[in-house]
Amino acid sequence: MLRRMKGRVQRFLERPATVDLAHYDKLLKSIEWRESRLEKLSDAELTAAAAELRRDSEDAAFGESDLVELCALGREAARRALSERPFDVQLIGTMELLSGHVVQMATGEGKTLAGALAAAGYALQGSQVHVMTVNDYLAHRDAEWMRPVYELLGVTVGWVSQTSTREERRAAYAADVTYGSVSEIGFDVLRDRLCTTVDEMVQREPEVVLIDEADSVLVDEAKVPLVMAGSTADSQADPEVAKIVRVLQPGTHYQRDEDGRNAWLTERGAQVVERALGGIDLYSGEHSDRLAAVNAALHAHALLERDIDYIVRDGKVHLINTSRGRVALLQRWPDGLQAAVEAKERLAPTESGEVLDSITVQGLVGRYPRVCGMTGTAEAVAEQLREFYQLKVAVIPPNTPCIREDEPDRIYATEEAKEAAILAEVVATHATGRPILIGTLDVAESERLAGKLAEAGVPCVVLNAKNDAQEAAIVAEAGSFGSVTVSTQMAGRGTDIRLGGKDSAEHDKVAELGGLYVIGTGHYPSSRLDDQLRGRAGRQGDPGGSVFFASLADELVVQYAPDATAGSEPDSDGRLTDATSLRYIQHAQRVAEGVHLEIHRNTWRYTRLIEHQRGVLLEHRDELMRTDLAATELAALCGDRWTELAETIDEDVLTEAARVIMLYHLDRCWTEHLAFLSDVRETIHLRALARETPIDEFHRAAIPAFRKIPDEIAERSAETFRAATITDDGVDLADAGLVRPTSTWTYMVHDNPFDTDAEQALQRVRAMLKKVRSRRR
Repeated sequence: MLRRMKGRVQRFLERPATVDLAHYDKLLKSIEWRESRLEKLSDAELTAAAAELRRDSEDAAFGESDLVELCALGREAARRALSERPFDVQLIGTMELLSGHVVQMATGEGKTLAGALAAAGYALQGSQVHVMTVNDYLAHRDAEWMRPVYELLGVTVGWVSQTSTREERRAAYAADVTYGSVSEIGFDVLRDRLCTTVDEMVQREPEVVLIDEADSVLVDEAKVPLVMAGSTADSQADPEVAKIVRVLQPGTHYQRDEDGRNAWLTERGAQVVERALGGIDLYSGEHSDRLAAVNAALHAHALLERDIDYIVRDGKVHLINTSRGRVALLQRWPDGLQAAVEAKERLAPTESGEVLDSITVQGLVGRYPRVCGMTGTAEAVAEQLREFYQLKVAVIPPNTPCIREDEPDRIYATEEAKEAAILAEVVATHATGRPILIGTLDVAESERLAGKLAEAGVPCVVLNAKNDAQEAAIVAEAGSFGSVTVSTQMAGRGTDIRLGGKDSAEHDKVAELGGLYVIGTGHYPSSRLDDQLRGRAGRQGDPGGSVFFASLADELVVQYAPDATAGSEPDSDGRLTDATSLRYIQHAQRVAEGVHLEIHRNTWRYTRLIEHQRGVLLEHRDELMRTDLAATELAALCGDRWTELAETIDEDVLTEAARVIMLYHLDRCWTEHLAFLSDVRETIHLRALARETPIDEFHRAAIPAFRKIPDEIAERSAETFRAATITDDGVDLADAGLVRPTSTWTYMVHDNPFDTDAEQALQRVRAMLKKVRSRRR
């Protein structure tokens, strides 16, 4: 009890709050004083002054005088290179990033420049810095945008993207600061893990990571596995099964759980499928493959909806990142489900393969000794950042107070009444010329609403997963007089909405109308996403407004507060004004956030073990690759064979042959271990039904299996060394039947591998909130 109370008090005392500017008063005055003297220096002299800050060791952290010098130099460099003089709050953000915190700065307050100055500071301390962004566009844009500032500070900068060659990647990572998307940096880690020589690797040892949109990366995508796969001959697509499942009816042939995460055949449905497949017994051991194909096809048919979960473009399935409303590049479901969706849409199957290696985003970030980040919405997830990453949040006040007017929710009894009210509001507001930004929940809704606006005589521009290539241009003009923009999600768009358009030509005219008007067509599962949408209005002290429309029939309410009922009768327009309806909507969002947190915790318990095992094996792999350990081990295991070969063959050739053989078997054993763990995960739900604790059962299976790997590597390597043909040209692995995949590719798995965790999390959160409500009564 005392320990729990102490923890609560500590969390209360450490809760994030607006940074105390008084702490920085002295430093800011010193920076301004120093700035006045730096103005007189030439560019070369400015760069030389920055060089005096450079350290050789990453442990040489800056003291206060160094921070003053860095910020003064950075401010002057930005003024010369960008014609932008950083505000005091931007410099405070820079100093907080250099303190290893996650900085919250509102949209339009200059996070990109604050982050660049912090990255330069870390580089001058002697560290190699990775700046992680949410997509390739922002990585390229920000690196090139900030390049003149970096150059004046004597810091080199590079960037990587999906199209970068190996040589371009190696050059980018050799720079002091490297920009890249989370996925691309992660995929390079996976590629380097399969190199057989040090020279093939592109990255250096991780030292500092600065994360843009930190809450999105560290919380929303933390459990997403990045995967490297290798080609195999098998394709898991089954068009016959897809055709059978396509005619099944809900309620009659299959059931869905209330959360829409699982579907299963009824007895009648199983009979229909078994007859269609030739009278087989789906649940017999000999037909387990067919059962897996049926389950995947049913999931694709019953739970995944086109234009909501994915779109079809250029003959391929593209997943939608629900937190950003855009195509999730390089993401796919596990092979069986991916193939099932492709079969459902009657598309050619994509190449299938086996998983060679994987790492979660949380595991990727955990590789860096020093982590910091920036975002517009960190405060709401401060406890998660502390729990999972030991990071604190610093909330930086805006340079100019926000005067945006956020209206109370407008709640309706039905989705039809809500949509009619939204249309009426947009038509009336558009008639004044005030720009409107409408945030929708999915692609289908954005296109439906755009169609109805067109029918009402209101032209609009749609930004969703189908046209996200044009997003920068669309977002930049969303503040123009008379513009109406419909977007699926504004998180991570990375472009400011300036009143009066990109060049602010009609700023004053739009400001007089009240500025940008943001309309949400429903609440997102996370209040942070709501705040990110609202935050697009009222940048840098501009006027603006926001309002959310909601209904008790919204998916959020139906899924997370299914018992919701109105506290009063709706008016003639279908609107509800009672407090009870609002409480139900707020309750549903809290439940959704709680479920996500529980899933994060539970998934991390599984992946933490896997990544610990991978780390142990990687240490051994690195030693094999960089030393003569393989030769030493195989000489001991295969004494006679080693002695025989040593009399004809050069020692260096023999040593390299031993290294290649052991690296192959280490990689092969890890691939097989991942496949084993995947099989264990698929049976977790059965263990849960048997009232066994899934995580304990997972550990009981995973740990003993991993302990066998070192001996297995040694035994297989010795067997290969004795049998393989080894000449002065080296070892011929192919002749020995040891062939690495002919092609590899990378993707992100867009699924929670532990569905039972989601079900259990929902039950736990609902029970907890029920107890809280009963205590209040």
